[in-house]
Amino acid sequence: MRDVRNPDLSARELRKGRGAATNREGRFERFTKEAIDDGWGAIDEELPPIATTLTVDTTRTIIARNESPDIPFDRSINPYRGCEHGCVYCYARPTHAWLGLSPGQDFESRLFYKPDAAKLLEAELAKPSYRCKFIAMGTNTDPYQPTERRLEITRSIIKVLAAHNHPLSITTKSALVTRDLDLLVPMAEKRLVGVGISVTTLDAKLARTLEPRASTPAKRLEAMRTLNAAGVPCMVMVAPCIPGLTDSEMERILEAAAAAGAREAAYITLRLPLEIKDLFEEWLAAHAPGRAKHVLSLVRDLRGGALYQSDYGTRMRGTGPYADMLAKRFDIACRRLGLNRERRPLDATLFKRPARAGDQLSFL
Repeated sequence: MRDVRNPDLSARELRKGRGAATNREGRFERFTKEAIDDGWGAIDEELPPIATTLTVDTTRTIIARNESPDIPFDRSINPYRGCEHGCVYCYARPTHAWLGLSPGQDFESRLFYKPDAAKLLEAELAKPSYRCKFIAMGTNTDPYQPTERRLEITRSIIKVLAAHNHPLSITTKSALVTRDLDLLVPMAEKRLVGVGISVTTLDAKLARTLEPRASTPAKRLEAMRTLNAAGVPCMVMVAPCIPGLTDSEMERILEAAAAAGAREAAYITLRLPLEIKDLFEEWLAAHAPGRAKHVLSLVRDLRGGALYQSDYGTRMRGTGPYADMLAKRFDIACRRLGLNRERRPLDATLFKRPARAGDQLSFL
């Protein structure tokens, strides 16, 4: 593996259609591998594209819970582990290290799926101890990544939630979400669903290397327009806002989203925990070497001189003058465009607990 500061990454390290430039080992591995030139030139030979592999995830529970004070939900569902979208900045990448895999190219090519998700969800909702609050999907890996088109695990989850009037929030970078309008529209009529589409950049060329297998920016905006026109409230997430690379587009993204019918907006600044720091530096060296130093300097300005700080309350937006400027720009643009004037919470009062074997029939 070459030094991340070297912009001349070899063809062997760069793989077509993948976001991460390398497949560096995770933080728990005892050994690291390094490619060397044996004198026969093999190190510079272009390797074939990395194929995506799917493995069954045999999890016994489907709802993940958290007590984080700076996110608006306490439960979520992730139909997949790993994400083929390949967004190089994805904060979920370090989770692949727990599997003995690389947060780099493994994360976007070695995927795990949960075929029993719908059955597990119905069982959890049926428990007498279950208390209904909205479930978030897309908070770790994208529920509408390419393999969902065939596996339809996300769709099966939505069917269960719709059948029992359970509120749901979806975050995605994929236009595939519009496939499920037949489920989402009736839920929206009962205030049971909201969608957030993340738009990092409007530059299709930049998006192709930054988030190579996600829907193009234009298709995401079209999906936003389709959802809002159908009555499914769809907000825009300017996420992540990358200093020195995409931050100049904030106002244009908000304007495009407002034109697509969005009435709410949010933003999150770039986060680089654990292995992502090195992966992002490698990406800059490969795709934006002339801007790398400036981008990383601005990231440090947001993070108290480090590339990342995990403190609750500040990790999503950073601190300092640059963070204050981004917040002010966002607020001014939202006021001008009429965004975030009204927020309608999802309704948890309509929930109908699934019947369990042996339950008494209701007389009502």
